[in-house]
Amino acid sequence: MRIGVAATAPLGADVLERLAETHDVAWLLTRPDAPRGRGRKLAPPPAKEAALQLGIPIHQPEQPELPAAVERVVVCAYGLYIPTRLLALSLWLNVHPSLLPRWRGAAPVERAILAGDSETGVTIHETVESLDAGPVAAEEAFPIGELDAGGVFEHAAEVAARLLETVIESPSFVPQAEEGATYAEKITAADRELNLDDPLDAWRRVRALSPHIGAFATLHGRRVTIWRARLEDGGLVPELVQPEGRGKMTYDEFLRGVR
Repeated sequence: MRIGVAATAPLGADVLERLAETHDVAWLLTRPDAPRGRGRKLAPPPAKEAALQLGIPIHQPEQPELPAAVERVVVCAYGLYIPTRLLALSLWLNVHPSLLPRWRGAAPVERAILAGDSETGVTIHETVESLDAGPVAAEEAFPIGELDAGGVFEHAAEVAARLLETVIESPSFVPQAEEGATYAEKITAADRELNLDDPLDAWRRVRALSPHIGAFATLHGRRVTIWRARLEDGGLVPELVQPEGRGKMTYDEFLRGVR
């Protein structure tokens, strides 16, 4: 079965690579190149980089289009609304890294960690007009434990690829419940600021925003992004940090520089 993939972010790139091992991927639909990094240079999205390595045709319109007819389109971390007229042209299966209906929306992994959820998972559902509300074809839970967002995304990609193998050809759908629905709003600047007087919340925040966004605090008079930390004796102990304008370093290296 020839399939299309709509993906942009690293999770989508990971799922694309896994799908390409067992399926004929006709094309990748992804977002246009955008400024990235400290120099704000134009750079391709992660899914495009994966498609280039795999030799998969790439399409980057400003608004979604169906590049060519396929029987299935797998959507994973694409980031743009799929209009109804396109949904009528194929069966669109969305990979969502949460246990729907909990954490519909843009930042389900980050919000699950911030909320202290003990588990999350992956839901494969039909893409419909309403946000992440389509009928469910498959769902699987897994524990969050002490994983950061990067670890959750990595595990979610493995689960998603395995679930897709079971449903992509002949999916059977059950309606998605509305009871218990919550929404994962986009991460804002306010979400990134750590309150060191609340170590548990700060630890969750560091994990939720690592390694892709970063949470920050003022340490020894300097604004520092904390990429990795642990809880110890009721306090937050930074492990990997990045002072403003500098590269990443261990917390001990930072302290030596302060002294």
